[in-house]
Amino acid sequence: MRRSGNHGEQDNHLTTIKRIADISISMSDFKKNSAQILHEAGDKPLAVLSHNRTAFYMVTPGLFGALVEELANRELEAIVRKRLTLKDTSVEVNIDLI
Repeated sequence: MRRSGNHGEQDNHLTTIKRIADISISMSDFKKNSAQILHEAGDKPLAVLSHNRTAFYMVTPGLFGALVEELANRELEAIVRKRLTLKDTSVEVNIDLI
């Protein structure tokens, strides 16, 4: 495994993109001993590379759950912000009566 730090990678449009994982490994090495690689990565995300490009990220179930929750929170935040702009059509209610 190698630590990629803040190195970027090039996409087809020659735009630099930062990897979200500090640890990366080639697809070949990942296939050879995936159980050991998963153990060594621990709770950290791991970028698996194919031809020096990120093919996929391996994350723990806990991190995946946190990512899904964060995405849901961002979607809800957008809905709340939109609804806050609709104050003219809002109806005041007493939460204790609901």
